[in-house]
Amino acid sequence: MSFGKIIYRKNTELSKRIDMQKVPEHVAIIMDGNGRWATKKGLPRSFGHNKGVSVLKEILKASKNLGCKVLTVYAFSTENWTRPTKEVDFLINLFREVLRNEIEEIHQELIKIKFIGDLSPFPKDLKQLIYNSESLTKNNNSFLLNICANYGGRQEIVKVAKELAIKSSSGEIKPSEVNEELFNSELLTRGIKDPELLIRTSGEKRISNFLLWQLAYSEIYISDVLWPDFNEFEFLKAIIDYQSRNRRFGGIESLPNESFEDSQYSS
Repeated sequence: MSFGKIIYRKNTELSKRIDMQKVPEHVAIIMDGNGRWATKKGLPRSFGHNKGVSVLKEILKASKNLGCKVLTVYAFSTENWTRPTKEVDFLINLFREVLRNEIEEIHQELIKIKFIGDLSPFPKDLKQLIYNSESLTKNNNSFLLNICANYGGRQEIVKVAKELAIKSSSGEIKPSEVNEELFNSELLTRGIKDPELLIRTSGEKRISNFLLWQLAYSEIYISDVLWPDFNEFEFLKAIIDYQSRNRRFGGIESLPNESFEDSQYSS
């Protein structure tokens, strides 16, 4: 049996264990480990980033086929500017190549693409490519791919706070009207359901300034696999793990005839 057939069989076996009624609508991913993957193999870090793009394509297809509706990925954080200039330049050029080479296929799959973050520091030609890509796919409603680029969760929250402060000082809103719903309406993800599941690869156990507001009640799945080695099999494992969780949102799940005294320590 060929390696490809073995992988297909494993994926099929895992797929059978998934409850299609409990598939998360929105999955967020911190794609971590590209550089370490390349370094371990004695390759330039750029090789890891290139491989990471092909993995994203695989996971995008897998999540769409599974019935997810939104995939949000952390592609470039506000902190990534501190990396060596050569690597930053490579990543920016990689954005260009991916948009030029993949956007038609993304569009044909009826996927809408949206960039989330402060795009102002990016080169003019890249910003134009981003604008063109978003415009081309804006009416697609099959699936939404959010790409967080030059994004930071704290920066987003501060931005929303400033906007609400300006509206309050101008009399557009009253301070008493500020609530979670209004705050949500100013987020870069406004109109999009919060992620039910966050996946982070490479074994790191932190959220790294990613979607701080939106991840308040997300289930977190940590994979020790470096992103370039992540695949559909690993993604399905994360979905199965998610489905095993008891999502109580701060409440408790009481058994029949169970008293408060019996249940208060079970959460």
